[in-house]
Amino acid sequence: MRKLTASFFISLDGVIDAPQNWHFPYMDQQMMQVVGATVAASDTILLGRRTFEEWASYWPDQAADGGMADFINETPKYVVSRTLESVGWRNSTVIRDDALAAIEGLKNDAGREISVTGSGTLVRSLLVAELVDELRLMVHPVVVGRGKHLFEDGQELRGLALASCEQFASGVLNLTYTAEAR
Repeated sequence: MRKLTASFFISLDGVIDAPQNWHFPYMDQQMMQVVGATVAASDTILLGRRTFEEWASYWPDQAADGGMADFINETPKYVVSRTLESVGWRNSTVIRDDALAAIEGLKNDAGREISVTGSGTLVRSLLVAELVDELRLMVHPVVVGRGKHLFEDGQELRGLALASCEQFASGVLNLTYTAEAR
């Protein structure tokens, strides 16, 4: 079975929204290596509608660079949405009905990891459904103050187990959690 990983840049106060506004001062070689390893381990991208639309407005217009732009544009992308009618971005498919069953099917297909980046609402539902194998958080030493949080009030989530912890020179903590043994 394929591993489904969910990755976020997150602030100390739990904000995952608009990392382009606070993340880049902390980007360093260590972080680039971790992002590169995630890319190398993945052959499928899973996104929620809002993140998909943000990415689709930016990435298709990026020049081939042998790196991130190529990976994102060439990798099969699945967007979970009840409202999105169609997608014009190549290698993209809409999952409209019974998303959890469709994602379970993707996990059962042959291949490398399925990577979810951003898409907090989707990830919360996948955590509740116990479909996330690893939650990867790069906790930045900044308090953003406002924005969308990964965990919202009233969420009934299960426990997670810390699998690894690494501190970068920038002060960012690279944390990986797995589903707690049941």
